Amino acid sequence: MIPLRDDNPTTIRPFVTVALIAASTLVFLWQLTLGEKSLEAAIYGLGVVPATLLGGESLPPELYRVPAEITILTSMFLHGGWMHLIGNMLYLWIFGNNVEDAMGHVRFVFFYLLTGAAAALAQALPNAESAVPMIGASGAISGVLGAYLLLYPRAQVLVFLPLGYFSRLIHLPAMYVLGFWFVLQIINTALAPAAPGGGVAWGAHIGGFVAGMALIPLFKHRGVRLFAPPRHH
Repeated sequence: MIPLRDDNPTTIRPFVTVALIAASTLVFLWQLTLGEKSLEAAIYGLGVVPATLLGGESLPPELYRVPAEITILTSMFLHGGWMHLIGNMLYLWIFGNNVEDAMGHVRFVFFYLLTGAAAALAQALPNAESAVPMIGASGAISGVLGAYLLLYPRAQVLVFLPLGYFSRLIHLPAMYVLGFWFVLQIINTALAPAAPGGGVAWGAHIGGFVAGMALIPLFKHRGVRLFAPPRHH
């Protein structure tokens, strides 16, 4: 199912959500200006490479961009293609504004970066010898989804079900949409060893989602309730 929008108005303008979408888009447009070798160098130099972050390895000088610890942040703004970018930004646009609303602009910045870091470590720790770079905002956005699930599980989300001739638009509670998404990540993680090379960091998605659920009670405004009833325009 593909979410299109939610029926959950905000009380503030989601400046940070918009800024994150703009930054990710601008970085991707910069990626498009790079030649093949320069793009590969950027992905290795700015993406999270577990072997350099945790395994004590070093990148060749021509690939080195920033210290390995900094790549936890820089990797969140790189993407592997248009569909990777659009899918991530769609989820951030739909669900990020409400999470930002629940905690405020400044807290949302730290929340986003922390869940993204947790997601990167969740993927890197079991694969500390891997030399495959990880890029994308998926981990941080997974944290946003985990937070949204606890904040507004009954909010209505308009989703598109691509079933060929039987495709349709339906409204579903966020708990079903996000719960289905999370279960799908677990299934894909279980199947990943049997289907290597898919290029998706499923462990990062799970790690970010769990981190978002764990951190939202600490980051939300005191007056914001968890499991709140849906709001309407």
